[in-house]
Parts: sequence; C-alpha cells; structure tokens
Amino acid sequence: MTAALGDLRALLGDRLQTSASVRGLHGRDESAHPEAAPDAVAFPASTTDVAEIVKICARSGTPIIPFGAGTSLEGHVLATRGGISVDLSAMDGILAVSPSDLDARVQPGVHRVALNEHLGKHGLFFSVDPGADATIGGMAATGASGTTTVRYGSMRENVIALEVVLADGTVIRTGTRARKSVAGYDLTRLFVGSEGTLGIITEVTLRVFGIPERVAAAVCSFPSVRAAVDTAITIVQLGIPVARCELLDANGMRAANAFSGLSEPEHPTLFLEFHGTEASVAEDAQAAGEIATGNGGGDFRWSVSQEERSRLWSARHDLHYAARALRPGATSIVTDVAVPVSRLAACIDETLADIDALPFPAVVIGHVADGNFHTSLVLMGDDQAERAAAATFTERLTARAHALGGTCTGEHGIGIGKRRALVAELGDAVGAMRALKRALDPLNIMNPGKIFEE
Repeated sequence: MTAALGDLRALLGDRLQTSASVRGLHGRDESAHPEAAPDAVAFPASTTDVAEIVKICARSGTPIIPFGAGTSLEGHVLATRGGISVDLSAMDGILAVSPSDLDARVQPGVHRVALNEHLGKHGLFFSVDPGADATIGGMAATGASGTTTVRYGSMRENVIALEVVLADGTVIRTGTRARKSVAGYDLTRLFVGSEGTLGIITEVTLRVFGIPERVAAAVCSFPSVRAAVDTAITIVQLGIPVARCELLDANGMRAANAFSGLSEPEHPTLFLEFHGTEASVAEDAQAAGEIATGNGGGDFRWSVSQEERSRLWSARHDLHYAARALRPGATSIVTDVAVPVSRLAACIDETLADIDALPFPAVVIGHVADGNFHTSLVLMGDDQAERAAAATFTERLTARAHALGGTCTGEHGIGIGKRRALVAELGDAVGAMRALKRALDPLNIMNPGKIFEE
C-alpha cells in the first residue's frame, strides 16, 4: 500500500487525499451498513488518469472502490478492505448530444439533474429517475431505475454503450451508437449493474427522449393498499401508457404531509403521471380515473400544472427523509424486492401484516406498475433488539418475494447487504458470475467483497 500511495501521489499530486475527513465522506453511503473508510481518495480528471490509477493499484493488489455520489443503499461504496476510493466527480463533462439520433455521450461524474437541465435546451430529457440526484456513472454501475421505469425502462434499457477501464488498466468500449447489434457478447449489459466489481465506467452513451407535448400528474387515495395495487395492475394490463405509478401507504402519506407540507388524505395513495399529446393525456387520465373509481378510489385529481406536478413528485422523492422524520433521531433501513405484477397485492398484504408486528414504524413505497416496492424501516440504529427485528423482517420479505417468483432486489443492487439472498435466488448461476469476475479481475481488486461473499 505504501508504494502504491507514493506512485499515486506522483501521478495525481494534491488530487490524492488522505485526510480523515475526505476518507470519511467516502466510507459511507445512504445505507445502514457500518462506515468503512478507504486508505486514500483519488480524484481522476480523465480516462487516462483512471487507467494509470488502476495499473498502480494492480501492481500491489490494492483494492479499488469506484465512487459517484454516495447515494447507494446497499453499501456499494464502503471500503470494507481499505484501498483507494476513486471519486469520479471531476469527470463531469457532457461530451455530445445528438437530437436527431436521440442519444447523448457523457462522463460518469455528470449528475442526473444537471444532465436534464442541459438536455432541456435541446427539447430532450433523460428518463431514468431513481429519486436521488445520482451520477450517471453510479446509476449505470448499479443498474438504477426508479419512478419512470414502467414507461421508459431502467439503465439497462437506456445505456447504449460504455467506455470501461478494466482491472489491468486496459480501456475498452463495449459498443457503438447503433441502436441494435449482435456483434459478440453484450458487454454493455454485463457492466451495467456490475457494481464496480468488473471495471470502472469512464464514459456512458445514453438513450434520451423528446420532452412530451403534455405532462399531467394525478393523485388518488384508496380505502386499502390492495385497492390501490389492483388499480395499478389493471392500468398496466389494459395497456394505458402510464409514465409513473407510485404507491404510498397510509404511514407514507402521513410522513409526506408532515415533511413536505401536503394536505392529502392519510390513506393508501397512488401518484401517477401521463405523457403524450394533449388529447392522449386527457384520455389516459380519464381511463385511469375510471379504474380507480371502480376500485373504491376517492377524488381522482389530475393536473397539467408544473407547480402541482413538482409539489407531488418532490414529496415522493423526499420520502426517504420524511420517513426518518417520523421518529427524530432514528435511522432507516430501506428494503427492495420485486415480484410479477400479478403477485404484487399478495406480497404487499403479507408484508403489511409483518409491519404491524414491528416495534417501530415503517413505510411502504412502491413502483407498483412494474411490481417493485420498498419498505422504509424507521429504527434506532443502536437498539440491538430493533436491528434484530429489522433483519428478521427483511429475511421474511426476501423469502416471500422468492416464493412468489420475484427477486431480492429490483433496483438497489446486491452490495454487501444481499449477498446471501443472491445465492438463494440464483443458486449455481452465481458460480458463473464468480467465473466472470475471476476472468476480468483475477486479483480481486475491483470493489472486493461486493455481490459475492468470500
């Protein structure tokens, strides 16, 4: 490690930081996992810098942890074995935008909000919205999705090609700007969602979309979570092209009202959004409203007002912090499972029964139109009984999702928190994943300890 630090200092100068404060910032994320600081933090300014950093670390077997914005929820950026955190925030250039091809090429440190501000000047937007203002590189590395996945897809569908620095410092491109190709293995999809365990993403080519002519937001409360979920399922089954369809349970609405200044009924509630022409948006909203009414929904309100849409979606995006505010001084553990849409109501009903038995409050939040939902468990982090109850709850939730044909994670990833769940879900297929890891990273220096237990 000492030799590596000397070589890195010669390469980067003051762009290599070893102060406790900088290291501490890079040893935590939004998860409840214990902090683990790296030995140093490198701030590359180019792909060449990244390649040289990797070569130096490879010579000494020093672990490398790619770092974006630190918004991950499964301990992806924790330096559990020390090593070098490679902070890509300085690589934040928007390199090219092609309105005619509907694509953009960016560096990994570009933040999602900044990208959309830039794209808006061209009448375009980037669709993937995980809530947090994450970096594009981090979103690609974790295979992020979020509120708009039901209409536009996740990062897997919206990353066209990547530039990646492999574990020996080799720089590769995984594809071209063509929208279809069968040229060899699909390396782009291999690296999207690999959580920094196979290489460091240094450039991303993205699919972008034209800003819709009309956007409308809707909100509707229901007598039960099942009624809200049944509404979402019917909307999907009837082919209504909803762009967002989010569920908050009664606790979630209580938290949102208090934290974000809403005054919505504190019942299970759907937040929806429709994109299209003026006529199509009105038609889609009317059809969704009729379905909601048929399932006992209350007043189905929809609006094209930018102010109203911002108010609703800001409250939804702030729910992570709103849930914590239900219990001052508490932390939160956020779960993530996904099941086939037809099994969603059953999965959430059983989960709510488990929540009723918990010794602390919890909130259910769901991207219900694609079968993905979360619970935010609001507990005191130093209370061992509460942590044990949270662990038992999470294990039961994961087992339930598996039993219903689902997955232990729809969007948060494996990190260090779901490694055993991955084995339970995929069995011998994890062995094939390990073989890929060994082939591309034989020294096991790329974000070691993530995805696989060793």
